[in-house]
Amino acid sequence: MNQEHLLIKALKGEPLERPPVWMMRQAGRYLPEYILLRNKYDFFTRVQTPELACEITLQPVDLIGVDAAILFSDILVIPQAMGLEVQMVENKGPFLPKTISSQKDIDALIVEGAAASLDYVSKAIALTKKELNSRVPLIGFAGAPFTILCYMVEGKGSKAFDKAKQFCFSQPELAHQLLNKITDVTIAYLHEQVNSGADVIQVFDSWSGLLGPEEFKQFSMPYLNKISDSLSARVPVILFPKGSWYAMEELSNSSASAIGLDWCVKPEFARQQTQNKKTLQGNFDPCKLLLPIPQIEQEVKTMIDAFGTNRYIANLGHGILPNIPVEHAKAFVNAVKNYRAL
Repeated sequence: MNQEHLLIKALKGEPLERPPVWMMRQAGRYLPEYILLRNKYDFFTRVQTPELACEITLQPVDLIGVDAAILFSDILVIPQAMGLEVQMVENKGPFLPKTISSQKDIDALIVEGAAASLDYVSKAIALTKKELNSRVPLIGFAGAPFTILCYMVEGKGSKAFDKAKQFCFSQPELAHQLLNKITDVTIAYLHEQVNSGADVIQVFDSWSGLLGPEEFKQFSMPYLNKISDSLSARVPVILFPKGSWYAMEELSNSSASAIGLDWCVKPEFARQQTQNKKTLQGNFDPCKLLLPIPQIEQEVKTMIDAFGTNRYIANLGHGILPNIPVEHAKAFVNAVKNYRAL
């Protein structure tokens, strides 16, 4: 079996002896090699310099042995391209000095040509594809429109995004105008990623779980579908609406190839809801990577036993934590690689 194509085979629903494995946020903060670059260059210099983004993207492939690379970038390059300043504050996260709250603010956003201003991402993808030399597929990505709206309205990270939700609920017409603009820029941006060599696209709706089922249908799902419908004829699309377990049945009718799951979803429930129509991805709790290695190995086996090896991609339920020992990340990946279906 050709190891580098496992991810694509899983996304196509082909039978496999073991699932492919990669980890969200695998290129980054838990790796000493990444920390050396972080200490030398600020965050957006790393993102906007193709050679640095390429080097960081390759690190987990070379050091951990994952079955796929995911581009080192950030979901907030979209607000930047649309004309908003985004600062990355060390130990605090993103900060947007100017936020969106009115029709005037939305009218001032750049849409035409916005994706073209992100050509450094296209260059990073092209360079990474060359360096990967077909060892593993390359995943491109973007933030989902609702999640991007959260940051553009709130102006910073938040546990509840009350301001952003209130904006959607009290001014739905403005919210949909903003969501449509974000969606249009995101679609153009993702097509450029595919043009440059991305083999798979993942859309991160990190904050969709803050919405109830009806609000998800209104403010998240239509835009996820619009992105997937535009891209899925070219490459497989993975949708990851974190926390929106209630939407799995509807998402199983989308054009996406796979649905990402967080650790709060039982594999049996996910299979039942999607009727095995979609590949499922996830959903190891990142905190479990702090367990002793033998327990990690046992937990991985239990997870794959529950999901099965077909239509399944082994991953975490969210991004890897900064305090995970590298050997534990390797143990997770190796436990998946060593799994064989009976």
